[in-house]
Amino acid sequence: MGKAKRGRYLEILSASTKLGLTSFGGPAAHIGYFRDEYVQKRKWLDDKLYADLVALCQFLPGPASSQVGISIGMLRGGLLGGILSWIGFTLPSVLILMAFAWIIMQTGSFESGWIQGLKIVAVAVVAHALMGMGKTLTPDRPRLTVAMIAAAATLLIPTALGQILIIVLAGLFGVLYYKNEKAPDAVEMPLSFGKRTGIIAWILFFALLIISPIFRPFVQATWYAIFDIFYRVGSIVFGGGHVVLPMLEREVVPAGWMSSEAFIAGYGAAQAVPGPLFTLAGYLGQIMGSFSGAAIAVVAMFLPSFLLVMGTLPFWAVIRTKPRIQAALKGVNAAVVGILLAALYDPVFTSAVHAPIDFVIVLISFTLLVFYKLPPWIVVIITAILGALSLAIFG
Repeated sequence: MGKAKRGRYLEILSASTKLGLTSFGGPAAHIGYFRDEYVQKRKWLDDKLYADLVALCQFLPGPASSQVGISIGMLRGGLLGGILSWIGFTLPSVLILMAFAWIIMQTGSFESGWIQGLKIVAVAVVAHALMGMGKTLTPDRPRLTVAMIAAAATLLIPTALGQILIIVLAGLFGVLYYKNEKAPDAVEMPLSFGKRTGIIAWILFFALLIISPIFRPFVQATWYAIFDIFYRVGSIVFGGGHVVLPMLEREVVPAGWMSSEAFIAGYGAAQAVPGPLFTLAGYLGQIMGSFSGAAIAVVAMFLPSFLLVMGTLPFWAVIRTKPRIQAALKGVNAAVVGILLAALYDPVFTSAVHAPIDFVIVLISFTLLVFYKLPPWIVVIITAILGALSLAIFG
């Protein structure tokens, strides 16, 4: 391995690990953190390509923010780059969650001031991301209108199917409205693997999804049952982490893997750590099968995302250069801005701001992030401290 390539891999791992340690607030906030790190700071890609990746990952089942991170890693450093990007973003929260969940289960406490602060900082992060993406992706009235309609529809039809329908309709609008415009030059999308690898990934994705449940009655092993549960859920869940929770609960509680109280304890812990909510798999897997169970659960939960991204990117790089696809993406990207705007209100704002002091902390964190241009991780620490002080002073 050459020195330049090794340096690139280390850069991918260090950037994603920093995000894995500081990205509080759920998928919508993660999109903001990613944009700040990868688009603005490191300039690995521009807003247009970034929005394309976000739109693509909205279509795929699984954790959208993790898939965006994997995609960026693959663009930057091939398949190994995607793996390193995933490890950096996911492993910190897996390890923290496994330890922190145990502490929370002992104390029985899920509410604290600094956790509230972490929820509050997500409001500022998502609002900041909206400002930047909105300027680039909704530069005219038609696309601004699409964004507003998408935001309203997302709030009024809060389902994963509704969100997919919004994106599809926005794409159709883009084709109809911008069909006569000349498609801009394609943004470079360097991949170290091609369509053959993509096809193999799709075959493997469906093979595991179909074969794994068929053989489960014949393989009486805990590790196999864990793999089957988490791979299947990771393959079919649309709508992000909060949608996966009831699906997992139905798989592990009635079957006797753990009590409802233990499952809820894991959910409480997952709210307090950075990174994707899908890392709850580490907590559940440890209860179901100790350390090896946690490792299998986490790998099985995210493996579908890898295969889907790997299978889609080689074809996406080709079809996105077509004029009609470009026209559709103008509508889709505007809808993504609207969906992010809806997420800013619910669940980000509604779960964080309950009193005037909460909104004061939002204003402080937004000012520090946007006008003082402090790094997000510093703003996260300051806001967590302010949240703890708020609880101590105002209750």
